[in-house]
Amino acid sequence: MIFNRLLVASLALFVSVPAVQARPCATGDAGATRRVEIGATGRSMLVHFPAGYRTGRRAPLVWLFHGSGGSGENILKQSKLAEAADRHGFIVAAPDGGIAVNQGFVWNIPGVPTITGKIPGPDDADDVAFVLAATDWLAAQRCADSARVYATGLSGGGRMTSWLACVAANRFAAIAPVVGLRAGNPLASDPRLPDPATCAPARPVPIIAFAGDADTTNPIQGGGAGYWQYTMHMAEARWADINGCRSGPRTRELSPAHYEIRYERCRDGADVVGRIERGGKHVWLADNDAMWTFLSRFRRN
Repeated sequence: MIFNRLLVASLALFVSVPAVQARPCATGDAGATRRVEIGATGRSMLVHFPAGYRTGRRAPLVWLFHGSGGSGENILKQSKLAEAADRHGFIVAAPDGGIAVNQGFVWNIPGVPTITGKIPGPDDADDVAFVLAATDWLAAQRCADSARVYATGLSGGGRMTSWLACVAANRFAAIAPVVGLRAGNPLASDPRLPDPATCAPARPVPIIAFAGDADTTNPIQGGGAGYWQYTMHMAEARWADINGCRSGPRTRELSPAHYEIRYERCRDGADVVGRIERGGKHVWLADNDAMWTFLSRFRRN
């Protein structure tokens, strides 16, 4: 009898105590951009929280990488991706590259020379490690949904985006390089080809890439600087092979100024799309709404 009374009292106490709720994201306010110190990494970055963002509900995260010599602040302004985030409800993370040059920064893509002509060394910051650690930190803060993490970037930031797909495919649901799609480093023996040993992702990666056919910095026809060399179409074809695409390339006219080259029927639905602007140059020429429409179709399992 005494045991029964104690059991009832214990159950009543258990029921009456509310469950402790995990702390919701307190890193930023809806519609605001702020610089955030990222855990123990020793680095910070700009993070934009979309208008209408609700604390306690994890949002998709889009990494935005600046071009070589740029900064997170500059690419946020140039790309207008924060405005797209406000329309569609995703977080934008805009870090600075780990290697300082002049008044800006470049990304550490191993084995590939930066705009200074120097190949990053072992003492340079590991940008891949930082991005992955910062992604984990934002997820641990209950801000970002780790199943809906995406990457985009301009020029050198597009190459950084491509590199992340090569070496950390299991962390990104899809990518969208802008004037910067690569599929690994140029092959040493024939730079007109990508080196398959430098891009062997663990899973297919859905890709939409934006470029202009009048870009003389990263020409879609290939050539250019040592980090570029092979054509954008070669990069697309290599990703189509990686993703196991069974259809394509197929060209589709979108407008008098734009066309697409598409590879479809790929493993896990990981299509490869190149959207080309006729007369487009080396600038942010992505259609941000179309980019998000593509990216948001995918989530990481």
